[in-house]
Amino acid sequence: MAEIILNVDVRDGVGTGGARAARRAGMVPGVLYGGDKAPVAISVNEKDFRKSLYTGKLLGHLVTLKYGDETQPVIARDVQFDPVSDRPLHFDLMRVDEKQTVKIEVPVHFINEDKCQAFRQGGSLEIVRHSVEIAVRADHIPEDLVVDLAGHKLGDTIRFSDIKVPKGVEPTITDRDFVIASIKTSSAAISAAADEAHDAEVAAEAEAAEVPATEQSDESAEG
Repeated sequence: MAEIILNVDVRDGVGTGGARAARRAGMVPGVLYGGDKAPVAISVNEKDFRKSLYTGKLLGHLVTLKYGDETQPVIARDVQFDPVSDRPLHFDLMRVDEKQTVKIEVPVHFINEDKCQAFRQGGSLEIVRHSVEIAVRADHIPEDLVVDLAGHKLGDTIRFSDIKVPKGVEPTITDRDFVIASIKTSSAAISAAADEAHDAEVAAEAEAAEVPATEQSDESAEG
């Protein structure tokens, strides 16, 4: 069963007015939907909700909804925040069966950049997908998909097949081995290389200009 438990209350008031009333009472309003049941307006104590949210294991993970003596596995699909205060304003929970296969987005994390020689050569990581939608059992949703950058070279294209995914995880995109990221030469490195080439060219021209002058001076001395 999930690690996080959300103790919810059923809200009588629905719509904007009911949601505002819940927030004034120190609650976060939400909606429970999915399965073969009608949507239900619910709310959770804001302090408790924040604690669960900041663990990083709430959104997109299997959690336990508790209402009185009843419990049910759910997935938190969305949380809306105030753009100024970052206060949670609303959330959506989806009813699921623990062994049910669900489609859900999980974040992509990149590790060992310091062990990748390409970045010491002026390379930069160009991320194409910060998250990937996968199909997986509800009780086996991974926290993230990890891309190990160690050993990758400048110019490499990192695709989904390069990720070591947990057993039972499948991408919902199945018609191609899609790109996650690539390692490209940064504009700063290109500029630095151009500057070095220019300096070398100037130095070579200066050296070439000095040789005839030196030879001429030697000939004058001999005469």
